[in-house]
Amino acid sequence: MKIAIYSRGLEENQHKEINLLLHELEKHNVEPVFFQDFFNSFYSAVNLKTKYSTFNSSDDLDDTIDSIISLGGDGTLLDTVTLVRDKGTPVLGVNYGRLGFLANLGKGELQVAVDALVNHTYVIDKRTMLHLDANVPLFGDVPYALNEFTLLKKDSSSMIKIHTYLNGEFLNTYWADGLIVATPTGSTGYSLSCNGPVVFPDSGSFVITPVAPHNLNIRPIVVPDNNIISFEVEGRTDGFLCTLDSRREFVTKEIQLAVRKEEFGINLIRLNENNFLQTLRNKLSWGLDVRN
Repeated sequence: MKIAIYSRGLEENQHKEINLLLHELEKHNVEPVFFQDFFNSFYSAVNLKTKYSTFNSSDDLDDTIDSIISLGGDGTLLDTVTLVRDKGTPVLGVNYGRLGFLANLGKGELQVAVDALVNHTYVIDKRTMLHLDANVPLFGDVPYALNEFTLLKKDSSSMIKIHTYLNGEFLNTYWADGLIVATPTGSTGYSLSCNGPVVFPDSGSFVITPVAPHNLNIRPIVVPDNNIISFEVEGRTDGFLCTLDSRREFVTKEIQLAVRKEEFGINLIRLNENNFLQTLRNKLSWGLDVRN
Protein backbone atom coordinates (compact mmCIF):
# COMPACT_ATOMS: atom_id res chain seq x y z
CA MET A 1 0.00 0.00 0.00
CA LYS A 2 1.28 3.46 -0.91
CA ILE A 3 0.18 6.75 0.67
CA ALA A 4 1.41 10.10 -0.66
CA ILE A 5 2.05 12.86 1.88
CA TYR A 6 1.90 16.55 0.97
CA SER A 7 2.63 19.61 3.08
CA ARG A 8 3.83 23.16 2.58
CA GLY A 9 6.07 22.62 5.61
CA LEU A 10 5.73 22.28 9.37
CA GLU A 11 7.17 24.12 12.34
CA GLU A 12 10.16 22.64 14.17
CA ASN A 13 8.03 21.78 17.20
CA GLN A 14 5.81 19.65 14.95
CA HIS A 15 8.54 17.26 13.83
CA LYS A 16 7.57 14.77 16.52
CA GLU A 17 4.28 14.26 14.68
CA ILE A 18 6.27 13.33 11.57
CA ASN A 19 8.10 10.69 13.61
CA LEU A 20 4.75 9.41 14.88
CA LEU A 21 3.36 9.28 11.35
CA LEU A 22 6.39 7.39 10.05
CA HIS A 23 6.11 4.93 12.94
CA GLU A 24 2.42 4.27 12.25
CA LEU A 25 3.00 3.80 8.52
CA GLU A 26 5.87 1.41 9.17
CA LYS A 27 3.78 -0.55 11.66
CA HIS A 28 1.14 -1.14 8.98
CA ASN A 29 3.69 -1.85 6.21
CA VAL A 30 2.61 1.25 4.30
CA GLU A 31 5.06 2.87 1.88
CA PRO A 32 4.97 6.69 2.21
CA VAL A 33 5.72 8.89 -0.80
CA PHE A 34 6.65 12.42 0.30
CA PHE A 35 6.36 15.68 -1.63
CA GLN A 36 10.00 16.48 -2.39
CA ASP A 37 10.12 20.05 -1.01
CA PHE A 38 8.39 18.93 2.17
CA PHE A 39 10.78 16.00 2.58
CA ASN A 40 13.77 18.34 2.15
CA SER A 41 12.45 20.55 4.94
CA PHE A 42 12.38 17.88 7.64
CA TYR A 43 14.65 14.96 6.69
CA SER A 44 17.69 16.26 8.60
CA ALA A 45 15.66 16.88 11.77
CA VAL A 46 13.81 13.56 11.89
CA ASN A 47 15.17 10.14 12.74
CA LEU A 48 14.92 8.37 9.38
CA LYS A 49 15.64 4.63 9.44
CA THR A 50 15.21 3.98 5.74
CA LYS A 51 15.02 5.66 2.34
CA TYR A 52 11.70 7.10 1.20
CA SER A 53 10.21 7.77 -2.21
CA THR A 54 9.31 11.32 -3.21
CA PHE A 55 7.24 13.10 -5.85
CA ASN A 56 7.48 16.55 -7.39
CA SER A 57 4.33 17.01 -9.43
CA SER A 58 0.96 15.59 -10.34
CA ASP A 59 2.57 13.48 -13.06
CA ASP A 60 4.44 11.50 -10.39
CA LEU A 61 1.22 10.40 -8.69
CA ASP A 62 0.18 7.30 -10.59
CA ASP A 63 -2.57 4.80 -9.85
CA THR A 64 -0.36 2.93 -7.36
CA ILE A 65 -1.07 5.70 -4.84
CA ASP A 66 -3.99 4.61 -2.67
CA SER A 67 -4.59 7.93 -0.94
CA ILE A 68 -2.99 11.26 -0.06
CA ILE A 69 -2.52 12.79 3.39
CA SER A 70 -2.47 16.60 3.46
CA LEU A 71 -0.61 17.95 6.52
CA GLY A 72 -1.47 21.58 7.18
CA GLY A 73 -4.54 23.79 7.03
CA ASP A 74 -7.26 24.26 4.45
CA GLY A 75 -4.87 26.12 2.15
CA THR A 76 -2.57 23.10 2.10
CA LEU A 77 -5.48 20.85 1.17
CA LEU A 78 -6.39 23.22 -1.68
CA ASP A 79 -2.80 22.84 -2.94
CA THR A 80 -3.25 19.08 -2.76
CA VAL A 81 -6.32 19.33 -5.00
CA THR A 82 -4.16 20.81 -7.78
CA LEU A 83 -1.91 17.74 -7.52
CA VAL A 84 -4.73 15.19 -7.54
CA ARG A 85 -6.56 16.77 -10.51
CA ASP A 86 -8.89 14.24 -12.14
CA LYS A 87 -7.17 11.11 -10.78
CA GLY A 88 -9.86 10.50 -8.14
CA THR A 89 -7.27 9.71 -5.45
CA PRO A 90 -8.90 10.16 -2.01
CA VAL A 91 -7.47 12.97 0.15
CA LEU A 92 -7.33 13.08 3.96
CA GLY A 93 -6.72 16.49 5.53
CA VAL A 94 -4.91 16.65 8.89
CA ASN A 95 -5.18 20.09 10.45
CA TYR A 96 -1.97 21.85 11.50
CA GLY A 97 -3.48 25.27 10.78
CA ARG A 98 -6.18 27.26 12.53
CA LEU A 99 -9.86 26.80 11.60
CA GLY A 100 -9.71 23.68 9.43
CA PHE A 101 -13.08 23.17 7.73
CA LEU A 102 -11.59 20.86 5.11
CA ALA A 103 -8.63 19.53 7.06
CA ASN A 104 -10.70 18.90 10.16
CA LEU A 105 -8.84 15.90 11.60
CA GLY A 106 -6.62 16.95 14.50
CA LYS A 107 -2.88 16.31 14.42
CA GLY A 108 -3.29 14.24 17.58
CA GLU A 109 -5.40 11.77 15.60
CA LEU A 110 -2.68 10.55 13.22
CA GLN A 111 -2.77 7.03 14.64
CA VAL A 112 -6.52 6.81 14.11
CA ALA A 113 -6.15 8.26 10.63
CA VAL A 114 -3.55 5.76 9.46
CA ASP A 115 -5.54 2.86 10.90
CA ALA A 116 -8.63 4.05 9.02
CA LEU A 117 -6.71 4.39 5.75
CA VAL A 118 -5.20 0.93 6.03
CA ASN A 119 -8.47 -0.77 6.95
CA HIS A 120 -10.64 1.40 4.70
CA THR A 121 -12.89 2.34 7.62
CA TYR A 122 -13.71 5.78 6.30
CA VAL A 123 -16.32 7.57 4.21
CA ILE A 124 -15.68 9.30 0.87
CA ASP A 125 -17.21 12.75 0.51
CA LYS A 126 -17.49 13.62 -3.17
CA ARG A 127 -17.08 17.38 -3.53
CA THR A 128 -18.07 19.47 -6.53
CA MET A 129 -15.52 21.78 -8.13
CA LEU A 130 -15.93 24.64 -10.56
CA HIS A 131 -14.15 25.21 -13.87
CA LEU A 132 -13.06 28.52 -15.37
CA ASP A 133 -13.40 29.13 -19.11
CA ALA A 134 -11.68 32.14 -20.66
CA ASN A 135 -10.78 33.34 -24.15
CA VAL A 136 -7.11 33.41 -23.12
CA PRO A 137 -5.12 30.76 -21.22
CA LEU A 138 -5.44 31.27 -17.45
CA PHE A 139 -4.17 29.18 -14.51
CA GLY A 140 -2.20 26.80 -16.69
CA ASP A 141 -3.52 23.25 -16.72
CA VAL A 142 -5.44 23.60 -13.42
CA PRO A 143 -8.29 26.02 -14.28
CA TYR A 144 -10.54 24.73 -11.53
CA ALA A 145 -11.26 25.36 -7.85
CA LEU A 146 -12.65 23.45 -4.91
CA ASN A 147 -13.67 26.52 -2.89
CA GLU A 148 -14.35 29.54 -5.04
CA PHE A 149 -13.75 31.73 -8.05
CA THR A 150 -13.52 35.48 -7.47
CA LEU A 151 -13.31 38.71 -9.44
CA LEU A 152 -11.78 41.49 -7.35
CA LYS A 153 -10.72 45.07 -7.82
CA LYS A 154 -6.99 45.70 -7.80
CA ASP A 155 -5.38 47.16 -4.67
CA SER A 156 -7.08 50.42 -3.58
CA SER A 157 -8.73 51.19 -6.90
CA SER A 158 -12.38 52.19 -7.25
CA MET A 159 -15.15 49.59 -7.12
CA ILE A 160 -15.89 47.65 -10.29
CA LYS A 161 -19.09 46.86 -12.20
CA ILE A 162 -19.63 43.16 -12.81
CA HIS A 163 -22.40 42.30 -15.26
CA THR A 164 -23.40 38.73 -14.46
CA TYR A 165 -25.33 36.25 -16.62
CA LEU A 166 -26.84 32.79 -16.04
CA ASN A 167 -26.76 30.68 -19.20
CA GLY A 168 -26.57 33.90 -21.18
CA GLU A 169 -29.54 35.54 -19.45
CA PHE A 170 -28.81 38.74 -17.52
CA LEU A 171 -28.89 38.29 -13.72
CA ASN A 172 -27.57 41.52 -12.20
CA THR A 173 -24.92 44.19 -12.34
CA TYR A 174 -22.88 44.21 -9.14
CA TRP A 175 -21.28 47.51 -8.13
CA ALA A 176 -18.82 46.16 -5.59
CA ASP A 177 -15.23 45.48 -4.62
CA GLY A 178 -15.67 42.07 -6.17
CA LEU A 179 -17.80 38.99 -6.67
CA ILE A 180 -17.45 35.42 -5.36
CA VAL A 181 -18.81 32.27 -6.93
CA ALA A 182 -18.47 29.57 -4.29
CA THR A 183 -19.04 25.84 -4.40
CA PRO A 184 -20.90 24.25 -1.47
CA THR A 185 -17.47 23.39 -0.03
CA GLY A 186 -16.40 27.02 -0.40
CA SER A 187 -19.59 28.36 1.18
CA THR A 188 -17.88 28.16 4.59
CA GLY A 189 -14.87 30.15 3.34
CA TYR A 190 -14.53 33.60 1.78
CA SER A 191 -18.22 33.68 0.84
CA LEU A 192 -19.27 33.14 4.47
CA SER A 193 -17.10 36.04 5.61
CA CYS A 194 -19.01 38.23 3.12
CA ASN A 195 -22.37 37.15 4.62
CA GLY A 196 -22.98 34.31 2.19
CA PRO A 197 -25.09 31.33 3.33
CA VAL A 198 -23.74 27.97 4.47
CA VAL A 199 -24.65 25.36 1.85
CA PHE A 200 -24.57 21.59 2.36
CA PRO A 201 -21.85 19.82 0.32
CA ASP A 202 -24.34 17.69 -1.62
CA SER A 203 -26.78 20.50 -2.44
CA GLY A 204 -25.86 20.75 -6.14
CA SER A 205 -25.56 24.54 -6.15
CA PHE A 206 -23.28 27.55 -6.42
CA VAL A 207 -23.39 30.66 -4.23
CA ILE A 208 -22.92 34.09 -5.85
CA THR A 209 -21.80 36.56 -3.17
CA PRO A 210 -20.85 40.23 -3.71
CA VAL A 211 -17.87 41.68 -1.85
CA ALA A 212 -18.75 45.02 -0.21
CA PRO A 213 -21.61 45.89 -2.62
CA HIS A 214 -22.48 49.55 -3.16
CA ASN A 215 -26.23 48.81 -3.12
CA LEU A 216 -27.31 47.46 0.26
CA ASN A 217 -30.32 45.61 -1.17
CA ILE A 218 -27.97 43.29 -3.09
CA ARG A 219 -27.66 39.97 -1.30
CA PRO A 220 -26.02 36.59 -2.01
CA ILE A 221 -27.98 34.19 -4.19
CA VAL A 222 -27.91 30.39 -4.50
CA VAL A 223 -28.19 29.00 -8.05
CA PRO A 224 -28.21 25.43 -9.42
CA ASP A 225 -24.76 24.22 -10.42
CA ASN A 226 -25.92 23.30 -13.92
CA ASN A 227 -25.78 27.00 -14.82
CA ILE A 228 -22.93 28.59 -16.74
CA ILE A 229 -22.17 31.88 -15.00
CA SER A 230 -20.50 34.48 -17.22
CA PHE A 231 -19.22 37.99 -16.56
CA GLU A 232 -18.44 41.35 -18.15
CA VAL A 233 -16.41 43.74 -16.04
CA GLU A 234 -16.12 47.52 -16.16
CA GLY A 235 -13.89 49.76 -14.06
CA ARG A 236 -11.68 52.82 -14.00
CA THR A 237 -8.48 50.78 -14.00
CA ASP A 238 -7.00 48.69 -16.77
CA GLY A 239 -7.57 45.37 -15.05
CA PHE A 240 -8.60 43.37 -12.02
CA LEU A 241 -7.78 40.20 -10.10
CA CYS A 242 -9.21 36.80 -10.93
CA THR A 243 -8.68 33.97 -8.42
CA LEU A 244 -9.26 30.25 -8.14
CA ASP A 245 -8.94 29.27 -4.48
CA SER A 246 -5.55 30.64 -3.39
CA ARG A 247 -4.20 31.14 -6.93
CA ARG A 248 -4.59 34.43 -8.77
CA GLU A 249 -4.14 36.04 -12.17
CA PHE A 250 -4.21 39.69 -13.22
CA VAL A 251 -6.59 40.08 -16.17
CA THR A 252 -7.80 42.97 -18.34
CA LYS A 253 -11.38 44.04 -18.93
CA GLU A 254 -11.35 42.61 -22.45
CA ILE A 255 -10.97 39.02 -21.28
CA GLN A 256 -14.17 36.94 -21.36
CA LEU A 257 -14.76 34.78 -18.29
CA ALA A 258 -17.30 32.12 -17.35
CA VAL A 259 -17.49 29.43 -14.67
CA ARG A 260 -19.32 26.12 -14.68
CA LYS A 261 -19.36 22.84 -12.80
CA GLU A 262 -16.17 20.88 -13.35
CA GLU A 263 -16.57 17.50 -15.07
CA PHE A 264 -14.76 15.77 -12.20
CA GLY A 265 -14.80 16.25 -8.45
CA ILE A 266 -12.51 15.60 -5.52
CA ASN A 267 -12.82 12.73 -3.03
CA LEU A 268 -12.31 13.86 0.56
CA ILE A 269 -11.81 11.22 3.24
CA ARG A 270 -13.96 11.53 6.32
CA LEU A 271 -13.77 9.29 9.35
CA ASN A 272 -17.07 7.66 10.26
CA GLU A 273 -17.55 9.65 13.45
CA ASN A 274 -17.20 13.03 11.71
CA ASN A 275 -19.83 14.72 9.55
CA PHE A 276 -20.67 18.14 8.14
CA LEU A 277 -23.04 19.11 10.97
CA GLN A 278 -20.45 18.28 13.60
CA THR A 279 -17.86 20.32 11.71
CA LEU A 280 -20.22 23.31 11.59
CA ARG A 281 -20.96 23.13 15.29
CA ASN A 282 -17.32 22.71 16.27
CA LYS A 283 -15.74 25.24 13.91
CA LEU A 284 -18.41 27.95 14.19
CA SER A 285 -19.02 27.36 17.91
CA TRP A 286 -22.75 26.94 17.38
CA GLY A 287 -24.58 26.42 20.66
CA LEU A 288 -21.70 27.85 22.69
CA ASP A 289 -23.01 30.17 25.40
CA VAL A 290 -20.27 32.78 25.95
CA ARG A 291 -22.02 33.97 29.09
CA ASN A 292 -20.87 30.86 30.97
